[in-house]
Amino acid sequence: MTDPIPAQGNHWLKPYYLTRAAFSVAWVIAAFTIGRSVPSIAAVLLVGYPAWDAAANLVDAQRNGGLRHNPTQLLNVVVSGLATVAVAIALGMGMNAVLGVFGVWAVLSGIFQLATGVRRWKSHGAQWAMILSGAQSALAGAFFLKQANEPKVPSMADIAPYAAFGAFYFLVSALWLMVSDFRRRER
Repeated sequence: MTDPIPAQGNHWLKPYYLTRAAFSVAWVIAAFTIGRSVPSIAAVLLVGYPAWDAAANLVDAQRNGGLRHNPTQLLNVVVSGLATVAVAIALGMGMNAVLGVFGVWAVLSGIFQLATGVRRWKSHGAQWAMILSGAQSALAGAFFLKQANEPKVPSMADIAPYAAFGAFYFLVSALWLMVSDFRRRER
């Protein structure tokens, strides 16, 4: 595909995906270190993760035609924003409630990410990692919901791998777009 639109989109998507990967890596490091021993930092991290997702989806949608042209991202912004508030409330109820909120959020945001990846495949290509990430997010959310209803009290260590996989998929997506752009230029 030699359409200039994918090149413009890829120009934005590469640094966007790299930024999302870097944020997730930093979040995971903070969760496994200071977040495990300082409850107030853990709370900020738990509230901050869906808030970051809402902000990132909002900025990405605005850079790609606005929320009106990106309905799956609009829904992701709304769901992530609601999850941010719900996590803040759930913190007062305990980690099982927090994990339950993360579960619902992961299912819904995963479905919307998968749908965004499918839609972008037509115009940008190289979205297979985002599609896989969305599907895995939805499955992880279902697992979180199951865990949230068990008597064992979850911790940051139960949520952090979810963010680590997100970092991996965002990094793979950025690298794949770079490879796709290189191949396109070589033709």
